Amino acid sequence: MSEQLFSIPVKKIDGSETTLQEFKGKTLLLVNVASKCGLTPQYEGLEKIYENYREKGFEVLGFPANNFLAQEPGTEEEIQEFCSTNYNVQFPLFSKISVKGDDQHPLYKELTVARPAADIANGEEFETKLQGFGQTRENASDILWNFEKFLIAKDGSIAARIAPDVTAEDERVVAKIEDELRR
Repeated sequence: MSEQLFSIPVKKIDGSETTLQEFKGKTLLLVNVASKCGLTPQYEGLEKIYENYREKGFEVLGFPANNFLAQEPGTEEEIQEFCSTNYNVQFPLFSKISVKGDDQHPLYKELTVARPAADIANGEEFETKLQGFGQTRENASDILWNFEKFLIAKDGSIAARIAPDVTAEDERVVAKIEDELRR
């Protein structure tokens, strides 16, 4: 999977075409983000972890997605402005994509096939809560909600899939990031 992951076309938030090739050899945290979600304050922790580890070869990559109750309705410009103004986000953001369903972006298709379940989770309480609001996954491997995270090792393999309600600052996530950075 490693080479394939880095060759999948993506767009930066400014609309320019690219791949993840520029991040090859770094430890990455890919996150599907949204600006109108109850988990949106996670932007703050994502930025902190980015600032703490970027000099050591770590990148947070944000992929806005509007798949969950239309919680990312804005344009790329509006998303970038929101992130900059409210959370001083400096980590790279990409154009809005779909992370599940028939129009799922190839990047997220690759991620969910390679790692169909969360490795780091807080149990099933969050998913049960979502089900109470009528939000269910069609497939067990589907992205559960906004702010689900994939930790990618330097070689492009998936080191961990992290549930949406586990923050980037969670000690389990930090330990896993530090472990990957030492490799």
